[in-house]
Amino acid sequence: MATGNVVHVVGTGTIGEPLIGLLADLREELGIDEVTFSKRTPLLIDRSKIASLIKRGAKLCVEREKFKTFKNLSLEPEYEYEEALSRASVVVDCTPAGLENKDRYYRRFEDRVECFVAQGSEFGFGKMYALGINDEALTSEDRYIQVVSCNTHNIAVIIKTVALNDDGSRLAEGKFLCLRRANDISQEGEFIPSPEVDRHGDPRFGTHHARDVYWLYRTIGLELNIFSSSVKLNTQYMHAIWFDLHLTHETDVDEVKERFRSNPRVALTHKTSSSLVFSFGRDQGYYGRILNQTVVALPTLAVRNGSEVVGFCFTPQDGNSLLSSISVIEHTLYPDSWKERMGRLDRYLFSEV
Repeated sequence: MATGNVVHVVGTGTIGEPLIGLLADLREELGIDEVTFSKRTPLLIDRSKIASLIKRGAKLCVEREKFKTFKNLSLEPEYEYEEALSRASVVVDCTPAGLENKDRYYRRFEDRVECFVAQGSEFGFGKMYALGINDEALTSEDRYIQVVSCNTHNIAVIIKTVALNDDGSRLAEGKFLCLRRANDISQEGEFIPSPEVDRHGDPRFGTHHARDVYWLYRTIGLELNIFSSSVKLNTQYMHAIWFDLHLTHETDVDEVKERFRSNPRVALTHKTSSSLVFSFGRDQGYYGRILNQTVVALPTLAVRNGSEVVGFCFTPQDGNSLLSSISVIEHTLYPDSWKERMGRLDRYLFSEV
């Protein structure tokens, strides 16, 4: 078992790769002694990516029987996979197999690892979490945490900013249409030739997006009346969300805009094209990512009948999940000062895109 604060990341995909890079680059600021990561499949096309992460200071870990194959690619593993798990203070699973890995591996290391974190769609992995939404729900007793998906982050922060006060919810009803990109620009497969609509598989919530937001807020004692629909579009740029919030009191567009401006994790934009917002993130974001939880398109905001707030916003894909993952890491390692440490990442947030 290692001494010090060791963070191990499982997977090098669209969330894993930037998370490893971010942790390695900011290791000293975040109080992390060592960053390790595991890669399951040795592929020549991934060699440059893995070499870059190693150059940043992260240490490669693979299964024992694959050591030779990785070495043949001129990639030198530091630890065997299960050894890396046993050495870690926090394990962040960035694969679509978090639940499977929990049963296969993680339960065997519960006496050594302080916290296991899964991403996005791994419903049931552990307590659901999004930075700034349910921080008070995190406790030192939490062994398994599910950082919710990027669209769940987006819906949750729209609700929190517009429809919640210190004295509780001002939301009578919320409806959301998730306009999802087909795949990430780093992915070769799963692109679609035309829009595909999703089924409303849940009679109460529609798609899993509203369901996940509901259970996220349940961790702090709130029960919201929300419903979501989803359509996948033939684009690789960004997800977008149309929101329709029925409030319990009257408001106006100026008040709504001011509420958005007051939230540092909300970015505002006068752009209405996802390609322009995406381009900004590619050029100005950290590791090409916008780390805000949402980008609200100001020209689309409207208030109907005095209390119905509608508009569009863009989802910064895995950017919002990255900050929440780091938040769980810092809460685990530094439970008394994690918020101050997270403040060091505020410089990567944008007020305007």
